[in-house]
Amino acid sequence: MQVTLHAPWLDCDLGAPQRVLSWAPFRAGYQTARRILWRQVRNADLPADLDVATWFAAQMRARQADEAIGLLTSRDVTCHHLVCTQVQGVEAQALATVGLSNAEAVGGRADRTGRDWDKVIPAYGTINIAACLSLPLSDTALLEALSIATQARTAAVIAAGHRVPGGAVATGTGTDCIVVAAPAGAQEYCGLHTAQGEALGRAVFDAVARGAAEWQTSIGLQSEG
Repeated sequence: MQVTLHAPWLDCDLGAPQRVLSWAPFRAGYQTARRILWRQVRNADLPADLDVATWFAAQMRARQADEAIGLLTSRDVTCHHLVCTQVQGVEAQALATVGLSNAEAVGGRADRTGRDWDKVIPAYGTINIAACLSLPLSDTALLEALSIATQARTAAVIAAGHRVPGGAVATGTGTDCIVVAAPAGAQEYCGLHTAQGEALGRAVFDAVARGAAEWQTSIGLQSEG
């Protein structure tokens, strides 16, 4: 994974076309791609009447990235974290940008009425993750890999101890996005008992944990966990 920063873009090159699964705003679902791009945005970039999907597709075309996977974030893309791990010969890499300004606790939605939360928590950030494995995976295993990456994201956010309005510990944000990639292959499993699951989980956990700590420091918050 080669990471190149040209703000407002962050470009992740996987080195070769990979099988990719995500719920990204550009080219979601099962895809084949070599690149995963972040586009940093401000409120001014996304007015209320904007067709975001059409706008973003045009941005990706202008970037000559029609075949890439595209992510959006208000987090400063210079604040990114790349972690590489290896377990029993299987390598995992995870790239993350992390902000918790619109954090939520799963199973509920925070009530932000009655207080100017943008002044309490600066309005920038969400969690975007791109993770890749060296081991060729089937589409079923790639789906399991996405669940492992999601678990790792959640565990890292809980460990950060950030609380949402109402006091619950955050488990993520309302606009998180995760992309997982691997060479296409026949390996049907990527669970917690496997080397690939361990490597992927550790890489994502560490990348998100580092990003959350940096975000908390940048706005003067400390972990409550």
